[in-house]
Amino acid sequence: MSYALSAALQSAVFQHLSSDPDLAGTAIHDALPTGTVPQTYVLLGAEEVRDGSDVSGAGALHRFTVSVHSDSAGFSTAKQLAATLCDGLINAPLTLSRGHLIGLWFDRAQARRMTDGSRRIDLRFRARVEDN
Repeated sequence: MSYALSAALQSAVFQHLSSDPDLAGTAIHDALPTGTVPQTYVLLGAEEVRDGSDVSGAGALHRFTVSVHSDSAGFSTAKQLAATLCDGLINAPLTLSRGHLIGLWFDRAQARRMTDGSRRIDLRFRARVEDN
């Protein structure tokens, strides 16, 4: 397999998060926001992909990051949003424009205070995809 399904997976994740009623009102971006930045927002981030082909066909394992950024005092706001993101993405029935999703799982998270005083939580997920 190759990197061929990356754009389809990112688009499906973005669409799923954008239409999740539990995330209504949350700014979700696939690029750093410009202009007036919301106090709290979600950013689709880095991705690593490796071949996941097997006897059943061509596939790939994607490890991608979804980050929660917040200027709120403390981690509570960011952690609540991160929990909602996890609940919405884990095993989500994503429809890809090319290929199909075999599974989507939580991998790990890192919460940190940034030098400007803001909070950031990087959530890493694993997705297994196969080409049709």
